Amino acid sequence: MLPTDLDLLTTPGAPALLPDGSAAVVAVTRPDLAADAYRGELWLVPLDAHDDAAGTGSARRLTHGHRDAEPEVSPDGRWVAFTRAPLTGGPGQVHVLPLAGGEPARLTDAPLGAASPRWSPDGTRLAFTARAPEAGRYLPGGDPSAEAPRHITTFSYREDGAGFVSDRPRHVHVLDVPADPGGAPDVPAAVALTSGPLEVTDAAWAPDGLALVATCARHATRERDVRRDAVLVAAPRGATGPAAVVPLTDADAGSTLRVDAVRVDGDTLWLLAADLGPDGTDTVAALTGLFRAPLTGAGAALRTAATPERLTDAERTDLGGVLHPTRGGVLVTLEDRGAVVLAHVAADGTTTRLLDAPHVVLGAAAVVHDGDLRIVASAATPTSAGALLRVDDDGRVLADWSGPLRATGRTVLPTPLTATSPDGYEVHGWLALPDPARHGAGPHPTLLMIHGGPFAQYTHALFDEVQVLTGAGYAVVLGNPRGSSGRGRAHGRAIRQAMGTVDADDVLALLDAALEAHPQELDAARVGVLGGSYGGYLTAWLTTRTDRFAAAVVERGFLDPVSFTGSADIGWWFGLEYVGDHAVDPAAVAAQSPMAHVGRVTTPTLVVHSEQDWRCPVEQGQRWYVELRRRGVEAELLLFPGEGHELSRSGRPTHRRARFEHLIDWWARHLPVGG
Repeated sequence: MLPTDLDLLTTPGAPALLPDGSAAVVAVTRPDLAADAYRGELWLVPLDAHDDAAGTGSARRLTHGHRDAEPEVSPDGRWVAFTRAPLTGGPGQVHVLPLAGGEPARLTDAPLGAASPRWSPDGTRLAFTARAPEAGRYLPGGDPSAEAPRHITTFSYREDGAGFVSDRPRHVHVLDVPADPGGAPDVPAAVALTSGPLEVTDAAWAPDGLALVATCARHATRERDVRRDAVLVAAPRGATGPAAVVPLTDADAGSTLRVDAVRVDGDTLWLLAADLGPDGTDTVAALTGLFRAPLTGAGAALRTAATPERLTDAERTDLGGVLHPTRGGVLVTLEDRGAVVLAHVAADGTTTRLLDAPHVVLGAAAVVHDGDLRIVASAATPTSAGALLRVDDDGRVLADWSGPLRATGRTVLPTPLTATSPDGYEVHGWLALPDPARHGAGPHPTLLMIHGGPFAQYTHALFDEVQVLTGAGYAVVLGNPRGSSGRGRAHGRAIRQAMGTVDADDVLALLDAALEAHPQELDAARVGVLGGSYGGYLTAWLTTRTDRFAAAVVERGFLDPVSFTGSADIGWWFGLEYVGDHAVDPAAVAAQSPMAHVGRVTTPTLVVHSEQDWRCPVEQGQRWYVELRRRGVEAELLLFPGEGHELSRSGRPTHRRARFEHLIDWWARHLPVGG
């Protein structure tokens, strides 16, 4: 894959099924280098379709040329609601499109945009979330520098990729859908169902259409922990304004849950949540599980009748998302050794895997029509950035938008890799080799790539980072050391207040196993290391411990835990949980801090950072660069204006391309291919 192939990196989002199960609507997104923007288009995919040589079979585009996302089909199957943002940037608004044919009609005019449209059960109303700006702020065409000062009284007040958020919290709104949206002269008036300083998110309708369930950190100690409750939002017909949210789980009464998603199915409340312990901050490798609770009452009087019961294993099973009720249980995804598996969990906890490795499920939906259960999922694989599959038909591919990328002949298939760490622990990963037809049989210069998180995982999915580096002639070793997700709680917690210990051993074991097993393909004398976020941390850490690498790339790194706490958008708890409290035990924190050992580094290092990164603030990278330079270590700093922590995944397409070009240039100078 070349940096210019980013245009071909096309990914489907979560699908929405028509009520009769005949077809699915899915938003498909890709970078557009010429426009320097992302295009998102809605596609209609019949469930009896078969993909063809082009990959899309009988699927057809419903919309063209905008940033369209989040499709939601109406209960009668006539309409699809979705969000549309201008291709050139700006806030998205909720639109509806007749599935029988016609033009989209805009239904919202929220000043900062609207998101997450949800049809009421009878199809007459739409709920959505929108940020409510503080008076005098975020005015169209206004001068932000002329606004009044922000008076901040909370720990959390900004988010990477969003900016300041304490003065524009998200709230739930509802609107009546016109009988003929396209013929309505004006955008319908929306009513805010929640208000105030506390965000309310992830709203979903109760079956009677008179209330919604959502999530909100509304408890008294929310500034001192990371818990979040499931709440009820009253939505009576003719509502004229907000009412107080009602807790369905209650952190004030001792709930230890961080609720991430909530749904109602009949008389059951389903939750995706993590148990954070008595103090609500035990976040390291806190596995997200499926919980259920019985419900009583209706409408605004809907309440839980018992404490939520966990159905999945708190030590071994980590759920990723979906939460789609069907057939007495729910569809969920679970992470498992590089896969993201689609599974059905029944009310008694029985778990049935429906779409297994090597799939990486991105979203799923199900519908029962005339007793027939139909399930579709969008999923990536080792050869695809994303396809739509019919799960109830043996995973048959309905449409795959990665055909044009594969047709270039510039993608490679990584092979599984297993290693043994010095203490006997088994480590899993992959080895990706350059195409021998283009780059010969080797031995190739080899790069050790380390993921972020740390509680995350590299997956089986086609990965542009790997594909571009192999396309430039480099072998790539990557894997999931201790601290990663996908192998249970103990695996993830192994580095809690011990960062840079067994995780460093594990990634080096993977590298050494690859070099030993492939002496003809890999050049053991020419190796480099790179990583972003936590991967940037471990890359920098390794260069304080060894000189074996010809060069390094430290990207958006977590490099000084002391300054990170307070400057990062999550720094008030993340660093404290992972490395400890500098004010309590400075020696223990320093023992895990790359910055405390920067004087040992001799490895040439490219530091990559984004100017608006608030997850790992830019000062982390700037200081690492300066400390290396003033000690005489070859170092370069690559700064991206206007970008945040997610540059490599969702930054401006031209910035993503430029980043790849700079990386290839750096490696060409320090590890020349064929040199």
